[in-house]
Amino acid sequence: MEISGELSSRKESTVPVPSESQPTPVQITVLKAQDLKSLKSDVSVTSVCVEYNGVILGESSRTDVLPNGTADYNFTTSFECSSDGPNSLDDIAQTPLLLTVIEVFQKDKKQKDRTAPLGQAVVDLIPLLQGQCSFQVTAPLHAVSTSPSESLHPEAKGGLEVTVSTKEPLLSATQLSNSNFLSITLEAAYSIPEAFAATGSLQNYMACLEVPAAGKKELPLLFKNGILKLAGEKEPLPRPKKWPIANIMAPAALSIPNSFIVGGPYEDEDGELKKGEDREFRIQAESMKRVVWDMESRCYLDPAAVVTLQKRIAECQYWPVEVCRVSVALPSKGKTSKADKGDEEKQISFHGVAYVNMMPLLCPGVKQIRGAFRVCAYHDSEVFEKTKSQRSVFQDLGGQLSVTRVGSGTSGIGAPLNRAAPNKAQKEDKEKSINKKMSHTPKFQLPNGTGEAENVMHLNLEGQQYVEAGTFLVMEIKLYKALVPRRLREELAKQVKQMIPPRPPLPPWTSGAQKAVEDYHHHVTSIAAAILNECHELFGKQLPDQGMTDHQTLEEQKRQLNFELNSSGKYFAFKEQLKYAVVKIVREKYLKTTAFESQEQFQAFLSELYVYLMDQMHIALNQLLFEEAAPSAPPSQMTQKQLWLFAHEAQVLKDYKLASLYHQQRIAKDQYDIECWLDYGVFCLLLEETTKAHECFQQALSLDPNHIQSLLLCGITAAMLWHNEEAKVLFEDACCLEPSSVVAWTLSGLFYELQDNNIQAEMAFREAKKLLQAQLAKQRSIPEAAEGEGETVPDGSADKLTKVSEPAPVWGSKEEATAPKEEATAPEAAPKALSPGSGLGQPPCTIFMKTVEFLMKANAVQFVHKALAHELLSLQGGPSSGYYLALAQTYLLKEELSKCEECLCEAVRIDCVNPNVWAQKGHLCYLKKDFGEAKECYERTMGFMEDADDMHFVYLRLGSIYLEEKLYGRAKKIYLLACDNSASCLTWLGVGIACYRLKEMVEAEDALSEANALNNTNAEVWAYLSLICLHGGRHMEAEQCYKYVLKLGLPNDALLRELRAAQLRFGFGNPEL
Repeated sequence: MEISGELSSRKESTVPVPSESQPTPVQITVLKAQDLKSLKSDVSVTSVCVEYNGVILGESSRTDVLPNGTADYNFTTSFECSSDGPNSLDDIAQTPLLLTVIEVFQKDKKQKDRTAPLGQAVVDLIPLLQGQCSFQVTAPLHAVSTSPSESLHPEAKGGLEVTVSTKEPLLSATQLSNSNFLSITLEAAYSIPEAFAATGSLQNYMACLEVPAAGKKELPLLFKNGILKLAGEKEPLPRPKKWPIANIMAPAALSIPNSFIVGGPYEDEDGELKKGEDREFRIQAESMKRVVWDMESRCYLDPAAVVTLQKRIAECQYWPVEVCRVSVALPSKGKTSKADKGDEEKQISFHGVAYVNMMPLLCPGVKQIRGAFRVCAYHDSEVFEKTKSQRSVFQDLGGQLSVTRVGSGTSGIGAPLNRAAPNKAQKEDKEKSINKKMSHTPKFQLPNGTGEAENVMHLNLEGQQYVEAGTFLVMEIKLYKALVPRRLREELAKQVKQMIPPRPPLPPWTSGAQKAVEDYHHHVTSIAAAILNECHELFGKQLPDQGMTDHQTLEEQKRQLNFELNSSGKYFAFKEQLKYAVVKIVREKYLKTTAFESQEQFQAFLSELYVYLMDQMHIALNQLLFEEAAPSAPPSQMTQKQLWLFAHEAQVLKDYKLASLYHQQRIAKDQYDIECWLDYGVFCLLLEETTKAHECFQQALSLDPNHIQSLLLCGITAAMLWHNEEAKVLFEDACCLEPSSVVAWTLSGLFYELQDNNIQAEMAFREAKKLLQAQLAKQRSIPEAAEGEGETVPDGSADKLTKVSEPAPVWGSKEEATAPKEEATAPEAAPKALSPGSGLGQPPCTIFMKTVEFLMKANAVQFVHKALAHELLSLQGGPSSGYYLALAQTYLLKEELSKCEECLCEAVRIDCVNPNVWAQKGHLCYLKKDFGEAKECYERTMGFMEDADDMHFVYLRLGSIYLEEKLYGRAKKIYLLACDNSASCLTWLGVGIACYRLKEMVEAEDALSEANALNNTNAEVWAYLSLICLHGGRHMEAEQCYKYVLKLGLPNDALLRELRAAQLRFGFGNPEL
């Protein structure tokens, strides 16, 4: 092949026409070629030709190839770029620089040298539109196959070192920040109609859509030359994307550098056919007959075009992508008559359209959408209704390519080409076919006015075959920058901080001179008390009536005391204990922290310090010996965990006043504890006091703005109060803070759904599902790794790993509240081990059930119902036991017992070995006063190897049933289990009652004393203590306990009658008798 003939047929470089904007020269320098010998071993002389946008910019001088395969060209050329010239910014974005290395075959002087292309390389110029003024690349050089007889290595690659530069940036700083790039990748069409089988004529498969472009109303992006592939292997992943250009002689050079189609799970796509039921169809279609493009087309969007793009997506979210098949006849050797020229054209058929939902690109931070989009028949009215597009994009191309109406319901496009003249029989058959189907053919009004418009609805029979075959396009639409930028974490944190009312600063750390002196006094009195105890052990206590001790005896006792203190080491211990207090006085009161300048100054300071310490010692001893200090209030022995348990008990027993008191006590005990504020807020949500709950969550958030549970709960209450903008900021901040939190993304999706923002809701749900799948995969890899190392995996471990649970909030489990802070706020945690028979791990966890678990602990019933509705729609094979259990709990909160019973019956039917279901059913029967059924449910719950989530109330209620049935031995055993699990006033009261009825008075009194220590306002505890004192003959104590019974008000009338009867029988205990 003669390269001179092919390259000379193209245009030579010309100076662009001057325009309003000053053209910018783009300089290209080809430095050298590398590894040319790998392309062809005997190459000796080469040159390089530079081409851009169909124009040859120049060719270098001929250069010898060195033995190592290197050729130094140092060839420089340029072209001019302007916004409205032949080389526009849009051309820079989508057209690469084409470099052709030409081999020169030198002959004698009488004959002309022969040339042939050796290799081609392409250079992407997109960095010039990203703010760079110059860049250097080593472009891969791909071999050009010219003749089978030549010793080329088509798979081998050389390289061209190229430098591209401009004197000034092509885009100003303002243009760079406000402009964008749109790239559209058309991968393939799958499940194509059977009629797409190869025929005698050439077929060109095309697709086209229009996008806003710089300086133009709309720019058509045409994808041509789709390759029809028969059934076989699937397309490999990853695979390179291709340039949309046709003048490349090396097929491998069509691949865009560093740009690949990577695919991904169907569930993560944005288009259609991504549900579970579509998976099998997609897998089969990808290995069947298909049309493959793998082509990427780019478009530069100036600031005006970016605004237009946003506006167009907002006005109409669906964009039409038209597809067709073009039949191109081969040119014939004979002449063609004028009558046959109408057939010597490209003819389109199978006119279809796919509707791409572009609305996700208006979501914050979204830069690309990718998915499968169904192809349907093209009908003008339907396209206009969905996309507001009034005409086919192929009609617009008809001004550039001749358009004819051929086939059933299609319009032909294409440039006139030579083709073989049909014979007479063929013409007649063709005319009959056209006359038969012409009534179904939509007619376009061409730009040149050669056609006539018809406003009649026509059928597109060939396009209908797309619907019957289930054809779909896989494509990707990607932006360089998001149209709506996502708010930064710093900005969100600032907005969250502004929402929270200001808090007073923490009290300063008190450590001054006064504190140092007080510490010294404390140590002196402590040591004095220890020495006094030592004296009492050596010499006994001296009573006041024994008189004064003589001086000699005192001196002897003093010597013995000194000996004892020194020999036992206690003197040294006392001195060390006092040393730190003295050091603090020196530093805080005398401000001495450096060495003394002289020995005299040091001695003077010691004298002064000694006098001061002795004076302060006397003051401390006088306060200890002669002044009786007021007794301080005993510190509260209740821990935060106990107070939370007492509040939870009161809440379940519907004593909301007492529960509120316990929550307030927890906050008063430590107002800087986040858990206390969250617990109180959750309690307020139970009472439907949403405003108060929101204030509690805000208080918790003010203590730690990075606390994920506080952010989520604050967002929930903000949404319930219709503070939508505030809720949006809080949920966004939570997702930015913990991007791996499934619950955070799911709650964000539920919130967006409340706002009718279905696009963003779907994206949030998709992100949550992706995170959950990653967690499940990680958990499944643990037993596999253990098996690989030869470790034994317990039976049922696979079932255990099917439930991955996000950690319960610290306000939901007091065991987790005692864990370190970093563990309590971790976004995800390993699941608890479940026994194989418990059924808790069945079925696999979903994002909505994980969120329901979080919301149930927060008493956010409104969000619970929305999450359960999604769970019901997403499940295959019907609802799960967990679904019915959660729904039953919501009905139980509303006291709708009949609906709760229906749900629990379904839960038991689905999973009869779940202890949580039986525990919940027992609670339902207990509230319905069906104690016999409740007892059976509770006993079954205790029979499982795995405990239910809340065994505390199972123990309490089962124990109370045993007491009613006078099974006191069983009741005592159950209540002792409850005390061991989580002791409270009610558990010890149950033990005390059972022991009292068993006549075990000593144990009963001990248990009731424990109950009284935990809660001294329980009238029933005082009543049983009074009964025990009556049996023990303790008159005063029995009467005192009875006074507290009357003061606190005993609600149990039967117990009060029993107490008064015992008082009459024993004759004391009631002052009124």
